[in-house]
Amino acid sequence: MRFWNEFIKGLWKENPIFRLVLGMCPALAVTTSVENSLGMGVAATFVLVCSNIVISSIRHLIPAKVRIPCFIVVIATFVTIVDLLMNGYANELHKSLGLFIPLIVVNCIILGRAEAFASKHPIFLSIADGLGMGLGFTLGLTILGAFREILGEGSITIWGDIGFQVGGMQPMVLMILAPGGFIALGILLGFMNHLQAMSAKKRGGSFEPPAHLDCRHCTICKFGS
Repeated sequence: MRFWNEFIKGLWKENPIFRLVLGMCPALAVTTSVENSLGMGVAATFVLVCSNIVISSIRHLIPAKVRIPCFIVVIATFVTIVDLLMNGYANELHKSLGLFIPLIVVNCIILGRAEAFASKHPIFLSIADGLGMGLGFTLGLTILGAFREILGEGSITIWGDIGFQVGGMQPMVLMILAPGGFIALGILLGFMNHLQAMSAKKRGGSFEPPAHLDCRHCTICKFGS
């Protein structure tokens, strides 16, 4: 039960993009297509799960004063593995994502989960946290990518073979440009908050984002403590 609870929290309650609003750099930069979104999501999930496992395994061996450099070395190792694998087996996707693959090293979701969870919990739960947050991140990227690609291209194409065309729709090029990322994210965040508010109203309450999910309470900002 504890494993399941840690897993599902990243899918909705603490979704990195729509609830925690973390990882905005890749979320806005690579979501011009579903293909790019899925590629980035899978890469980040692999790094997140593997780094959580290693950091949880050695958490009692890492001195507190050097924990952040140690976390970064572990994360960078798995990012390098992902970078080389994608370059070798998914070269077109690797070219499309470009610099954003190496930048996974400094993705606040990866480092934040290492500090806030993996360094304080056993391997079993760290795997659940990594999988849940990684899949939640992938889901958020994919939804955002599909929204932008449909409106901006009038179609969705995945690896050139799978896709569909939206008939009778005039593409809005703005949606696949940088400003379109902000517009799409704002619309989707508003929609998610509306769903939360309606759900809370049905239960006879009101929706207020949990205080511990606020940016001011982010663990990353407390590295010096």
